[in-house]
Amino acid sequence: ASETIVVESTYGNRDHLEGEIDRLADVVTRTIERGGTVLIPAFAVDRTEIVLLALDRLMDAGRIPQVPVYVDSPMALRALGVYRRALAVGNPELRTDLEPGVLDPRDVREAHTAEQSMALNRPARPCIIVSASGMATGGRVVHHLRHLLPDRENSVVLVGFQAAGTRGRDLVEGATEVKMHGRYVPVHAEIMQIDGFSVHADADEILAWLASTPSPPKVLYVVHGEPEASAALAARVRSELGWLTVVPRHGERVRLG
Repeated sequence: ASETIVVESTYGNRDHLEGEIDRLADVVTRTIERGGTVLIPAFAVDRTEIVLLALDRLMDAGRIPQVPVYVDSPMALRALGVYRRALAVGNPELRTDLEPGVLDPRDVREAHTAEQSMALNRPARPCIIVSASGMATGGRVVHHLRHLLPDRENSVVLVGFQAAGTRGRDLVEGATEVKMHGRYVPVHAEIMQIDGFSVHADADEILAWLASTPSPPKVLYVVHGEPEASAALAARVRSELGWLTVVPRHGERVRLG
């Protein structure tokens, strides 16, 4: 049993929705049909793999067009290699529903060099680009945004939490222009946020995990979330589990044990 538990609350005030995969299929299909490019800013480790898995299953089911899928992030490509090797040898720590090749949609391509990355801004046909960083704060995705945002046929699909002050958050909140490389770029592309691809647990998942502990802790600390998310999760824990739950202030010190 634990005397103290510390839990995150990134999605403490929401639940992942099964319908999010339908929204991804819809935005990819309509973007490709109008001749555009789908740009998916994704964290290099784990999120990129989740996105590729979803695209593979959607293509396999015939729910989105068969188009090239480019992975354009040096770190993501290195991480992808780790996952592929683990799948090839049947690493027991992987999910049981994964099979070799599942992280390689029908036409997945890798952009290793800067020249290959820049060429994606002039695609010969509609395509999907998965690139880091996930909040569009840096990395190769910024260059793609600069080229793709001004055109209405393109789409930007944000598949994770977007922190305040990031370009991703600005796009989600409806910015009509964003600053990149010292100048403002107009936003005409379709912008969509899909939370269901986050590797963070949602409120129901956190409650289920907490309820599975052998005995209640003396105190639960709720951290790592926007103030409203932390407060909402703390309120649910108090109501549903009856635990002493604290949302510490920034810089606050507590004594454990």
